[in-house]
Amino acid sequence: MKVYQSNEIKNIALIGSKGSGKTTLAESMLFECGVIKRRGSIDGQNTVSDYFPVEHEYGYSVFPTVFYAEFNGKKLNVIDCPGSDDFVGGAINALTVTDTGVIVLDSQYGVEVGTQNIFRYADKLKKPIIFAMNQLDGEKADFDNSVEQLKETFGNKVTLIQYPINAGPSFNAMIDVLLMKMYKWKPEGGVPEISDIPAEEMERASELHQQLVEAAAENDETLMDKFFEQGSLTEDEMREGIRKGLVTRDIFPVFCVSALKDMGVRRMMEFLGNVVPFVSDMPAPTNDEGEEVAIDANAPTSVYCFKTTVEPHIGEVTYFKVMQGTLSEGDDLTNANRGSKERIAQIYCACGQIRTKVDKLVAGDIGATVKLKDVRTGNTLNAKGAENTFSKLVKYPEPKFQRAIKPAVEAEAEKLSEILTRMHEEDPTWLVEQSKELKQTIVSGQGEFHLRTLKWRIENNDKVNIEYSEPKIPYRETITKAARADYRHKKQSGGAGQFGEVHLIIEPYYDGMPAPETYKFNGQEYKMNIRDTQTVELEWGGKLVVNNCIVGGAIDARFIPAIVKGLMDRMEQGPLTGSYARDVRVCIYDGKMHPVDSNEISFRLAGRNAFSEAFKNAGPKILEPVYDVEVLVPSDKMGDVMSDLQGRRAIIMGMNSENGFEKITAKVPLKEMSTYSTSLSSITGGRSSFSMKFASYELVPGDVQEKLLKAYEESQTEE
Repeated sequence: MKVYQSNEIKNIALIGSKGSGKTTLAESMLFECGVIKRRGSIDGQNTVSDYFPVEHEYGYSVFPTVFYAEFNGKKLNVIDCPGSDDFVGGAINALTVTDTGVIVLDSQYGVEVGTQNIFRYADKLKKPIIFAMNQLDGEKADFDNSVEQLKETFGNKVTLIQYPINAGPSFNAMIDVLLMKMYKWKPEGGVPEISDIPAEEMERASELHQQLVEAAAENDETLMDKFFEQGSLTEDEMREGIRKGLVTRDIFPVFCVSALKDMGVRRMMEFLGNVVPFVSDMPAPTNDEGEEVAIDANAPTSVYCFKTTVEPHIGEVTYFKVMQGTLSEGDDLTNANRGSKERIAQIYCACGQIRTKVDKLVAGDIGATVKLKDVRTGNTLNAKGAENTFSKLVKYPEPKFQRAIKPAVEAEAEKLSEILTRMHEEDPTWLVEQSKELKQTIVSGQGEFHLRTLKWRIENNDKVNIEYSEPKIPYRETITKAARADYRHKKQSGGAGQFGEVHLIIEPYYDGMPAPETYKFNGQEYKMNIRDTQTVELEWGGKLVVNNCIVGGAIDARFIPAIVKGLMDRMEQGPLTGSYARDVRVCIYDGKMHPVDSNEISFRLAGRNAFSEAFKNAGPKILEPVYDVEVLVPSDKMGDVMSDLQGRRAIIMGMNSENGFEKITAKVPLKEMSTYSTSLSSITGGRSSFSMKFASYELVPGDVQEKLLKAYEESQTEE
């Protein structure tokens, strides 16, 4: 393979909703470019893109797949991305390193929630967009309605390049208004017959052609002047105008394809090859310092690793983009994120699991290498003279689904931990946390299917059986009023005994509250003389404030730290449910000690027990984590989704229409979100999506608190 320069390379992401036909389109693209001699199928489990066993098991894409095609003297690097919202991390990675997104739509369903979500990510990354209207031969194909939805959702930048003459099962022809020709196929598809536009279609074609000319002219002043003078543009001028419009995101071209029958695919490939921006046409990326990194083959080399995966018989495969400079076989690079040295022993251009060895790749190109020592997804490798990092390029969405995970056989706990670490490195949207609070290992992901895929891979690839369970909820405990208690710890055991007595008052704490002066309990007044104050910022949020109000030497100052430790014991394991406690102020105002038997452990235990007793009399309450939830749902499913949310103790904060869908915002307790991913998919047939983000801790309702207290009591009895 020749070495392609930056002005000969185009990087494209195939993106869109689940089931829109991206993998089938990728097969037809590869076939049309001569990369494969026969098109595979998803049912046949022989496509270039879906080659992992887990993808064969589930029947659709789980990982983004890199492939390339040499087409008309240019190199097209294409990444076929999973459509499921659960695997959005792969699509975001792909959009980060490509320059143009081809959003594939199923013309039977038009704009789906997944279409909107992926467009939003492309929009944030300022990527040019092309729409490929697929499955025009489907039973319910409705091109005109789908285009109307596109324009309603994404505005008048949506511009037709083609339209079908007969969308539906009999689809076999379309009009190209850029070339002003008709393309017609035999029932089996393949090579089209290209002819003049029939008279009955000429009026519509001419009108759309004029709209396209105007859209192209708007992106270049010279072309605009020429358009005003002549009323038209040449084909090359239109291409130049469209290219500039793509770069500035002022035009979103629409193409017509039937990927399954290979209709319209070659024509779209011609457009990708002739019109879509080259790497060198796009704005230079910026590094983590905000500095532009010019697409320059002669600069010091920087390589961004956007995907790592482990493949049978090969080991770790790292996929990268050359951000700057030229990468050659045998280059020694430094991992800017981890400080380790790496030698690039071999360089490949990847086409699924088939890899073609090359000697070098220049700035803007995408390739793969194997068996690097210490490289993770998101790392940057630099040659001498380069000091770039690109770790801020990617921002993943918050996780939406959690499960506690443990091995079926306890002896495999360490092995499972190593596997989970590797899995996270492969897909950073799989998050793993060893929760000291919950005493569980928690895995988080983008949805139920995302974590089911993780389980399948661990059990089938790594041969470790695992168990999922609903994670415990990180409740918090606090108090609502002041209370007083005292406790004497006394123990005699032959030798030196133990003695410590602590009198204290506790109350709810909030920032800025005035220092205490007096308290009144059962008609008795307690005056506070504060000697010193200690504020403990709690790791889990909130504070513990301790006032030492001891007078007359009732307790030696050297025992105060031991009492505070006792208080912290109970803050770490609250008296109600064993959850963390927060926002409590304590005044230690009296006590007793023994000249021989008093020691630190005595006062630690006295402080702990006095605090427990006071806590239970201080109007104790349990707080639960509440999340801001945003749901995007088709209007016909709005009522069902609202009812389901209300059944989850949700407080609806707002509703509004957004590009043909309804957006519901609500505050929902985390406890009620455990199965929401699966339920929402079931209610809406997979046509909705949601996001969730921690908002605050709020008091649980009385009936819920009673259940929690009872459950904790029972668990303590069992233990």
